[in-house]
Amino acid sequence: MYRQQRNYENLNKAIFEGAGAYGIPILHKDDARADLFVGFNYAKSCKNPSDKALHFFVDDYQFMRIWTNPDAYVQLLSRFKAVCTPDFSLYTDFPPAIQIYNHYRKHWIGAYLQLHGVKVIPTIAWSNEDSLDWCFDGEPKGGSVIISSVGTQANEDSKRLFKLGFDEMLKRLEPTKIYLYGLIPHDCNDSRIERIPAFQEKHRTAKT
Repeated sequence: MYRQQRNYENLNKAIFEGAGAYGIPILHKDDARADLFVGFNYAKSCKNPSDKALHFFVDDYQFMRIWTNPDAYVQLLSRFKAVCTPDFSLYTDFPPAIQIYNHYRKHWIGAYLQLHGVKVIPTIAWSNEDSLDWCFDGEPKGGSVIISSVGTQANEDSKRLFKLGFDEMLKRLEPTKIYLYGLIPHDCNDSRIERIPAFQEKHRTAKT
């Protein structure tokens, strides 16, 4: 009995059909869309959540609990018009095993939310060239996606990697709508992009 109650990386709750060499849980296409987005850290206090989508472009520690106890958040998140998959970090200096694990966790949570009837917007992320071998595994083709440019334009190499991944995303996933959290890089203009001002921008505006 004790063994069955333990949390085996949530495999005791669900095992989903996987894609690629690492069995990344496959998301189906919801093509969910929204005009307003709010961060996960405001999920409980959000007014009129049925009009908004929930994103995870906040520090990982603020949403790690959705992985350790997903059932505690399904009802809360189901109130929203749509929920983006969690943005577990894929820093380029992370070991590949950790990056792949974070990609897996993102997809497991997304698939689990879909299993419970929540509309999901895939959060697309990548790190370096090697990550392009697996970072699109499990993502649906077509429909809406969300990405973030925050922290990706600090130097020429990070700019290059962002554009590399952006172009690969367009080619492989063929999204019909691209929500972009942060500033739009000058070389990533696309008619499908709808910009979402980052929290840092709103905070700076409020102080001026």
